[in-house]
Amino acid sequence: MNDSSKKITGSQALLDALVAEGVDTIFGYPGGAIMPVYDKLYDYSDRLHHILVRHEQGAIHAAQGYARTTGKPGVVLVTSGPGATNVITGITDAMMDSTPVVVIAGQVAASALGTDAFQETDLIGLTMAITKWNYQIRRPEDVEWAVSRAFYIASTGRPGPVVLDFTKNSQVGLTESAFKICTSIDSYNPEPSFADAKIDAAVRLIDSAEKPFVVFGQGVILGNAEKELAAFLDKGGIPAGSTLLGLSALPSDNPHFKGMIGMHGNVAPNVKTNECDVLIAVGMRFDDRVTGTVETYARQAKVIHIDIDAAEIGKIIPVEVGIRGNAKKVLEAIVRKMKPASHDQWEASFEEPYRIEYEKVIKPETDPGEGFINMGEVVRTVAEVSGGDATIITDVGQNQMIGARYSKYTRTRSLLTSGGLGTMGFGLPAAIGAKVADPGKQVCLFVGDGGLQMNIQEFGTIMQEHLGVKIVLMNNNWLGNVRQWQEMFFNERYSQTRMLNPDYEAIAAAYGIRSRIVEDRKDLEDAVRDMFSDDKPFLLEVRVIEEEMVMPMVPPGKGIDQIMLNRNEWYENGK
Repeated sequence: MNDSSKKITGSQALLDALVAEGVDTIFGYPGGAIMPVYDKLYDYSDRLHHILVRHEQGAIHAAQGYARTTGKPGVVLVTSGPGATNVITGITDAMMDSTPVVVIAGQVAASALGTDAFQETDLIGLTMAITKWNYQIRRPEDVEWAVSRAFYIASTGRPGPVVLDFTKNSQVGLTESAFKICTSIDSYNPEPSFADAKIDAAVRLIDSAEKPFVVFGQGVILGNAEKELAAFLDKGGIPAGSTLLGLSALPSDNPHFKGMIGMHGNVAPNVKTNECDVLIAVGMRFDDRVTGTVETYARQAKVIHIDIDAAEIGKIIPVEVGIRGNAKKVLEAIVRKMKPASHDQWEASFEEPYRIEYEKVIKPETDPGEGFINMGEVVRTVAEVSGGDATIITDVGQNQMIGARYSKYTRTRSLLTSGGLGTMGFGLPAAIGAKVADPGKQVCLFVGDGGLQMNIQEFGTIMQEHLGVKIVLMNNNWLGNVRQWQEMFFNERYSQTRMLNPDYEAIAAAYGIRSRIVEDRKDLEDAVRDMFSDDKPFLLEVRVIEEEMVMPMVPPGKGIDQIMLNRNEWYENGK
C-alpha cells in the first residue's frame, strides 16, 4: 500500500516542474479554476516571481516580451473561461512571430467536461490551429510529463506557443514526483541535419554571384546566428537587408547592412532585391509585407532559402537551393567552404537610392526644422540620447514603422514588436516583460494613442512591480495608420479614425508615473534626457503632427521596387 504522505498534489508537481525547467517568472491572473495552483504558489515566492497583470492579454504579451528578450519560454498562468480566452490573441501573435511561450490555464474538473459547467471553455479546440502543441491534463500523474514536453516543444526548432489545459481535479489530486527534462520526442525532429550537397550547391551559387544580396529575419536571432551572419557578409562582401523582426541581429552601423526591407522599408534594399542575381534568404519568411507583388519579386535571381521550418521553403518564392536547418550551423558550414570575395561596385550601387531616400524622406522626417513635431525626430532623439543601447519596444501602427526605421541598434534582441499579427496593445505589456527580463537595461516603448489605450490598465502592473519602463506616447489624435490608408486609398473618407483623448498626464499621475508633455521641438531633447535620467517609470507624451504619413511605402498591388517617397513623388525604374 502506497504512503500518500510521500505524494504531492498536481499543483505542486506543476510548480516543481517549472522550477526544474529554470522558470523564474510567471505572468498571470488568478481565478476559480486555477486557484489550487495559486494556493500552492504561496509557498514558492522564493523561487517563482509572479507578476500580477491587470488583464490576461497583458500576461501573454508580457510573457512574449520576456521570451523575446531572454530566449527562454515565457510562462502564463490564467484561469478557465474568460481567463483562457483572453490570451487567444497573444497566443496567435506568438505563433506567427515564433515566440516560445507556455500557457497554463485552469479548467473545470474532468468529470464536468462537456457539461457547460461555469467557465468551461474548450481551450484545446480553440487553440488547435494557433499552437505548436496543446494538451489537456486530466490526471495529476500526467502533470510532469506534460510540462517537460511543453517546454521542449515551445523552445526547439521553430519556437512557438504551447497550451496546457489543467483540469481542477488534476491540480488537487495526488501523484508521485518523478520529473525528467524532456530531450526528445518520437516523430518530432526539431533540427534535422542538412546534406553537404545542399551546402555545396549554395556555395557554388554564392561564389559565382556578381550581385549577391542577403535578406535575413528573426531566424538569425532565434538561432543565435548573429556572429555567423556577420562573418558570412564579411567573407563574401555581401550587402544585406533585414525584415522587421530581423532588426538588431546586425548593428545598425555594420558596413554591409543596408536597412529594412518591405512595405515601409528602405529604398535601396527594396530596389536591389529586384536587381541581385543571387538572393540568400536566412531565417525569414516571404510574407506579403516583404515581397509586394509576388509575380515581380526577385524573378531575375536564383534564390537560396535557409530556414528551420521546412514549410517556409518554397512556399511563396521558388528556390534554387533550400536548406532546412539552424541558421547558425548552416551559415558556419557555408562560410567554411565559400571563397573570400568583394563586390565593391555592387555595394556602392546602394548609395544613390539611399541618397534619394535621405533627401526626400529621412531628413524631412527626422529633422524638419519647422512646423509640428514629426514622429521620426522623436525616435531619432531617443536614439541619440540613449546611444542606441535601449531595448526598443513598439506598438503597432505608424509608431511601429517609424520606431523600427529610425531607432539605432547596437546589440541583438533590442527591438521587440508584433510582426505577423500586428497586434495593437502589444507594446505596453511587452515592454513590461522586457524590463522584468533585463532590469539593468533601459526599456523604451514607442506607442500611439490608440495602442496605448488598448492595454493602458497595465500601468497598474508597472506601479505594483516598480518597473522603470519608459513610455513615449506619440499622440496625433488619430488612428494614424488607418487614417493614412483612408487618405491614400479611400478618398479621404475618415471613417471612425478620429480620437478624443483623455488627460494622459493625469492618468499617469494616478499610477505614480512621472510624465511630461512636449509640444515644441525645442523642449524635446531635454524631455528625453529627463526621461532617461533615472530608472523609474516615465510617460513622455509628444504632440506630433496629425496628418503624418509613413514613407517610403510600397502600396498594395505594387512591386517591391515601386516605391512612394511622399504624396507626390515615386522611386521607380531606378530613379
